[in-house]
Amino acid sequence: MRSKINDYRLLIKFSLTFMVAFSAVISYLLAPNVVVFDWGMIGLLFLGGMLVTGSANTINQIVERDTDAMMKRTANRPIAAGRMTVNEGWIAAVVMIIAGEFILGYYFNVLSASVALVSWFIYAFMYTPMKKVSSASVLVGGIPGALPCIIGWAAGQDELSVGGWVLFAIQFFWQFPHFWAIAWIAHGDYTKAGFKLMPSGEGPTKYSAMQALIYSFVLLPTGFLPYLVGMSGMISLWILFVANLFMIIQCWRLFKEMERSAARRVMFSSYIYLPVVLLALLADKV
Repeated sequence: MRSKINDYRLLIKFSLTFMVAFSAVISYLLAPNVVVFDWGMIGLLFLGGMLVTGSANTINQIVERDTDAMMKRTANRPIAAGRMTVNEGWIAAVVMIIAGEFILGYYFNVLSASVALVSWFIYAFMYTPMKKVSSASVLVGGIPGALPCIIGWAAGQDELSVGGWVLFAIQFFWQFPHFWAIAWIAHGDYTKAGFKLMPSGEGPTKYSAMQALIYSFVLLPTGFLPYLVGMSGMISLWILFVANLFMIIQCWRLFKEMERSAARRVMFSSYIYLPVVLLALLADKV
């Protein structure tokens, strides 16, 4: 039983799925219409987000089972390793998407469920197969990567208003230095599997580092948007400013050093960046 539970944890990519659901919940709590933190509703939104995202990640592993088996970092995934059949994966994916959509549509609204379904489709059926075709897949993948902010905002506000799009913009641009740092570190595995994920066809080059640096600079003015649209105050404005400067510094070090260690610093910095920014915005509202 413990082994099977661990396989399902790997199947849904638990850490990634948790972060996606977390950003949806914080976006929900930031919606102006949400004035009382109802832990029951928060739990339902978190569960719905986990289920929809888990389904998309499961389909991703079904489609990429052969390439997953070729890469050291993914070879232990249950379908790639042969511990779980493709049929079992499909059953899990279908059950999760139905359950997740029901939770979002019934307990919140059709709008949030619809956005979640669009996000699920783009990730599973557009981004996943595109990874072997073009590095533009990172741009396509950035859309479902940021749509959880819209899902959460729509669940709380019942509309697609400016605050949700501000949160979408922050999470969208954050993904580029984050993902390219991961692709830099795992470039050998990704190349072996035929994935085209770096901005440069040659892989970890000055051009790739420059692209990560450019997007980290884009985060700087984007970080002012919550304050400008009245979503936050001066405290979170300064926290976002410092967090964005920190990301710029890490990406600059990658550009100067061109080392895996520098890419690893960008990666871990990006993991810290997103929860710090989202929680700072929430703290300002509270």
